[in-house]
Amino acid sequence: MRSVLIAFIRRVPLLLPAFLFGLVEEGSAQIQKTTEAPYLIVLGTSQDAGTPQAGSHEHPAWKDPSKRKLATSLGLVDPNTGKTWMFEATPDFRQQWYDLDSAAGNMARDNASPGTTTRRAVPDGIFLTHAHIGHYTGLMFLGQESMGTTGVTVYAMERMADFLALNGPWDQLVRLNNISIRKLRPSVPIRLSDDLRVIPFLVPHRQEYSEVAGYRIEGPSRTALFIPDIDSWDDWDRMGHRIEAILETVAVAYLDGTFFAEGEIPGRDMSSFPHPLITVTMDRLSALSSAQRSKIRFIHLNHTNPASDAESAEAAMIRENGFGVASALEVFGL
Repeated sequence: MRSVLIAFIRRVPLLLPAFLFGLVEEGSAQIQKTTEAPYLIVLGTSQDAGTPQAGSHEHPAWKDPSKRKLATSLGLVDPNTGKTWMFEATPDFRQQWYDLDSAAGNMARDNASPGTTTRRAVPDGIFLTHAHIGHYTGLMFLGQESMGTTGVTVYAMERMADFLALNGPWDQLVRLNNISIRKLRPSVPIRLSDDLRVIPFLVPHRQEYSEVAGYRIEGPSRTALFIPDIDSWDDWDRMGHRIEAILETVAVAYLDGTFFAEGEIPGRDMSSFPHPLITVTMDRLSALSSAQRSKIRFIHLNHTNPASDAESAEAAMIRENGFGVASALEVFGL
């Protein structure tokens, strides 16, 4: 399906937003159907290690490629300027940058004669959330062993920025100017264009090497929320944020859906890697209106999460309760 969809996008890139925006309408506000509007595209929906994971040889995705899923990432496209940005640099960076650039209609075509140097397309910027493997290790593809980029802007909170600048092999990307780190501050907007800005904020999650960020992505008409990792909504309450109040200010929310329910990983203590279970999030938000609940698209699903299968009873339960699960290559207009 991925290859068919991307092939279609590359043939008729100007039809992309109008063609796909309806995939995530689900009761939300009227979508601005114009090729001039910035839009998000989901580049991956799985937990850091993707689906299937290393060692899980019994997973059906090993034999059925249609069940494979890339690590969680979003792409942002501004058709007015032709610029693109990525949220997260995952181990699946190669495929995700290809998908984003194809969707944006900016795939560089090498029609030059042999030996001629041509431009190699790169993202205009990459926003990182934190230093767990599925969220930043794709930066390795910007280095001299691969793309050999020059000055790609990497947006990161202060501890995350220092982690990259002071630890190998990431510090080599800085020394060789493959990347240019721009430090973020909580609640201080980054303006990408006149009508497009990104606002970082802190969320509670395991901070072995860096703090953890989430993002508001504000377009000319609508705003998206991106929180792929968080320990619990109660912990965020104690930081002065309530997800219920924030949902009122956005049109779509890509939220941590790592695990569906307790006992999902037999033989392992799930408290050692806390995430709000999808069942817990749905219980907490069950009193919200259908319009509010329909804004939520669970993302960052572990390979054990049965809801990652759209035909599963768990995925059906999510839909019946008025929520949604993010799908690869779905598009949301801003």
